[in-house]
Amino acid sequence: MVYQYIAYNEKGDLVKGRLPAANEEAATNLLGYAGYRAVNLKPYVPFLSSDRLTAEFFPIKPQDIILFYRQLAILLESGINIVGAMELLRGQITNRTLKKVLGEVVADIRSGHQLSAALSKHPVAFPPISCRSLGIGEQTGNLETMLRQLADYQEKDIAAKKSIKGALTLPAIAAGVAILVIIVMVTFVLPAFAGLYGSLGAELPLITRVVLDGSAMLRAYGLHIMLGLGALILCALAYTRTPDGKYRLDRFLLTMPMLGHINLLNVLSRCCRSISLLFTAGLPLTEIMPLIIQGSNNKAMTKALVDVQQDMLKGEGLSQPMAKNSLFLPMMVQMVKVGEETGNLDTTLVAVAKNYETEADDKTRALIALVQPAMTLAIAGVVGVIALSLISAMYSMYGQM
Repeated sequence: MVYQYIAYNEKGDLVKGRLPAANEEAATNLLGYAGYRAVNLKPYVPFLSSDRLTAEFFPIKPQDIILFYRQLAILLESGINIVGAMELLRGQITNRTLKKVLGEVVADIRSGHQLSAALSKHPVAFPPISCRSLGIGEQTGNLETMLRQLADYQEKDIAAKKSIKGALTLPAIAAGVAILVIIVMVTFVLPAFAGLYGSLGAELPLITRVVLDGSAMLRAYGLHIMLGLGALILCALAYTRTPDGKYRLDRFLLTMPMLGHINLLNVLSRCCRSISLLFTAGLPLTEIMPLIIQGSNNKAMTKALVDVQQDMLKGEGLSQPMAKNSLFLPMMVQMVKVGEETGNLDTTLVAVAKNYETEADDKTRALIALVQPAMTLAIAGVVGVIALSLISAMYSMYGQM
């Protein structure tokens, strides 16, 4: 199997590349022998492949993975061996991609691989943090417990993402309605009144002239404006594909007014739960941090975690490096410090995660409650200005007559 990696070399420079290896552990060892410290490591998938096309048309839903974890835990507790349990679950699954993945996993288990090693070959469905946790569960004999903990962890993650989508859906719909109303008024309503006022030759009020001139400009240069906006959007999207653009975008998403704090709370709660899950499984922080970094989807948070990892390896602990970065909120830093001092880091991190999830939910509901009337007032304001310009023109003409 070919793996693609992002790593630091001996000079501290960030490098990228690919290398063939039997599994992820072997790839990590090869990088270590070459003097590289891996930051991100995953199987290389060609741009065009049958597996990729299948995954695109039949994506694996997170709910399918959660159900798989819970059902596998029940079957293993009932005394069914791992191969038999996997075969039973594979027969019940309707998703083609997941069915194919589980077929390959069963084949690997039959050839002598452990469940965690077999699942690690499919990082799209089973990320490294999940596979590493299951590996610890296999070693300690608590595989069923770890499966349930992973299911709970992913359910919390899905709930956090849904809260963000819920906060964005209503403003997007309201903005779409506002744009549609403006287009109808500019395209159909205002031109009819402009022709009427022009035929009468009356002197129009200032607000009416401004609205009609703006409408005429939009009709005359609307296509150019749309093309210009489209070009700007394409340039912005292209920039966000670059490392610097992606970092700046992710940083903005965590620091933007109102919604940024909600995003940050959700990212930090996910980070806390991930560390707690792996710490409970028995992994040391030196092994936990690379997995947390690899599982982070936000480049700004990834960089912050890399900085924390580097300082932690220097012997500064976990809370002290976190205190240097504003992305880690004071409560999290203080609770991590308490957890380090008392030896209950997993418990304190779970408490932080629950607190942040509750706060994020409260802020999301408050934001939705604020956005609804704000967007209604904005739409009413646009329509009101147009209506006022038309009515004032009528009164002006009556006065002149």
